[in-house]
Amino acid sequence: MKIDYSCVTRRTFLNTLLGGWILAFGSGTLYALCKFAFPTLGKEPDFVILKASDYLEIPVNSVKPFAWGGKLGLFFKNTKGDTFALKGVCTHMECNITYKPEAMKFYCACHKGWFDETGRNIEGPPPKPLEFFDSAIEGEKLVISRKGVKIEPPKA
Repeated sequence: MKIDYSCVTRRTFLNTLLGGWILAFGSGTLYALCKFAFPTLGKEPDFVILKASDYLEIPVNSVKPFAWGGKLGLFFKNTKGDTFALKGVCTHMECNITYKPEAMKFYCACHKGWFDETGRNIEGPPPKPLEFFDSAIEGEKLVISRKGVKIEPPKA
């Protein structure tokens, strides 16, 4: 059966369909580009509390990871036996870094960035050194906090 009169012509229907597809594709592409260019960093904590015995007894020249909000944190014991806490993400594009004990350096595999034991950027694209945290032992707890942040840990 053929309809004599239609509210929408074939041309209008196809133009609307094509325009909708172009709008959806364009907005999806723009959203993806904005998320890549301006990644959401999320809220990072001012401090974390860890069990001291799990972290202080790691071998010399090694690291142990911990959660720093939604990012990786690393507790590091250098060759002298000194311990440090640092954010385990590269300062270039925030990829996770790993510690290479044989080279005594931190490595970012995303763009081949290298940091020395002190966190200083020595090779590759990272623009600045790694971020280190303050750490303090309070009884059986290891409190890791941002540099310069005064904290009041819970008493419980």
